[in-house]
Amino acid sequence: MPALPDVYAEDPMLRSWLQRLLGDEGFTNAEGPLKALAAEVMGPLRAAHVEAESHPPVLHRYDGWGGRVDRVEVSAGWERQRVAAAEHAIVALPYLADARERWGARARVVQHALLHLYGPSSAVYSCPVAMTDAAVRVLVDHAPAELRERVVPRLTSRDPERAWTSGQWMTEREGGSDVGRTATVARRDQAGTWRLHGVKWFTSATTADCALALARPEGAPDGSGGLGLFLVERVDPASGRTQLGSTILVNRLKDKLGTRALPTAELTLAGASATPVGDVGGGLRKIAGMLNVTRLHNAVSSAAGMRRGLELAAAYAGARQAFGRPLADLPLHKATLADLGVEAEAAFALVSRGMELMGRVEHGVAGEPEQRALRALVPTVKLLTAKDAVAHASEVLEAFGGAGYIEDTGIPRLLRDAQVLPIWEGTTNVLSLDLLRAESREEAVTALLGDLAEQLAAVRALPPPGVHTDLVERSRAALLERVRAWPDTDGDALQAQLRELAFHLGRTYAAALLARHAAHRRARHGDDRAAGVAQRYAERWLGGIQTRVAAPLGATASG
Repeated sequence: MPALPDVYAEDPMLRSWLQRLLGDEGFTNAEGPLKALAAEVMGPLRAAHVEAESHPPVLHRYDGWGGRVDRVEVSAGWERQRVAAAEHAIVALPYLADARERWGARARVVQHALLHLYGPSSAVYSCPVAMTDAAVRVLVDHAPAELRERVVPRLTSRDPERAWTSGQWMTEREGGSDVGRTATVARRDQAGTWRLHGVKWFTSATTADCALALARPEGAPDGSGGLGLFLVERVDPASGRTQLGSTILVNRLKDKLGTRALPTAELTLAGASATPVGDVGGGLRKIAGMLNVTRLHNAVSSAAGMRRGLELAAAYAGARQAFGRPLADLPLHKATLADLGVEAEAAFALVSRGMELMGRVEHGVAGEPEQRALRALVPTVKLLTAKDAVAHASEVLEAFGGAGYIEDTGIPRLLRDAQVLPIWEGTTNVLSLDLLRAESREEAVTALLGDLAEQLAAVRALPPPGVHTDLVERSRAALLERVRAWPDTDGDALQAQLRELAFHLGRTYAAALLARHAAHRRARHGDDRAAGVAQRYAERWLGGIQTRVAAPLGATASG
């Protein structure tokens, strides 16, 4: 594995965005936590990452006396990742009183920066982090006081000895993305306890302390409207005994393409004790906030993985000789790395805006147009960054030549782990269809295009000139015209074009965000690096024929 540069000190892209989004005081307050995490990422967490990948989880169904236990054994490296996530408040930060006082609605931006550093060296512990964050959001929004006050402090604890993690048990053989076909049934026993019966085909973070699960209360109608949302705890709160091996049976661990350190299992719920999250009905409505959180976490993983791949490829290019010169000095390789840098920054820009808006909504300071814009932004950001992450990882692997194909280098894992990102939390097609639903119900896509216009107006308001937005303006106008034509378009024909439109929307919005950042950096800091990134991205994706001039490697790969 090539030498990894300091993931915070040598990432001017990250620091420049934080300076703008947090302001001077907020940025100064964030540097301490970020530097502390970066120091761990460069040392013990990187070693823990390798150890966890080398020792995937193992299922032990029985103890030495033949008793069913269904214990999933994880490595010391995986456990070290859990401890670090708690100690650095990677889940807890947006909910902590001191963080909310220090950064207000921008606490989610700081959390994004922590995840950006932590995720690529976490052996995908970023997955239980995402699900735990989502569980907190759901419980805060919907759980009765007793459940909320008992569980949320554990999920947001910074003490590794008492901190809990949460999973999500949604996917079944019958359903997948179509959760309306959920077959798990919830029945009350004689004592009035709800118990779940069914099979969950794919459950990540199986070693979590609790999980959110969809189930259909007995007698409820078919379809998504009849589902309830339940919290299942590994230790039954009534009896104090583990449910694993008795009412929660681990059928098998999944043999996956990637994310191999992450415990993923198929479970049979054989009367698992569960607590309704609020009223027993309305389960699908309650997970809406959860999906916002997990989809943005998915996008954070995409953007962070792209940045880490770029850092490794750039380090290798500086050390590897070809044709008598370092790879970094060869014009074509330099241009390839420049493109990788631009794509990584565009993904980071999209996620930053998503986290910024989510924080504003959570703090009650977002206007109604911002709330509607977030509704469309989340699926757009998730689907675009996930697909780009796969292509980016493939290009990074190629940048290493044959070494990129050898498992011992660690590079193939980047591609394997990226491949799950378009699948988790809604596939590309599912999310494209969600945009149509968001527009028809809330005019959310129209609101996002309005927010895009405001980003461009902010560019024009900042002197001096030089950050050009003509391509972005034209692309936005074309998108608005297409969306306005939706009501008069045949339904099947409309669905067939949604995927392409979603990518177009995401790239146009990313280009606007890059332009706004570039204008700010030029006006406030005399820095032209971001302007080169914005221009290169817009010309590549919005300009038709590519007429780019190769940017210097230092302008993108190291910045």
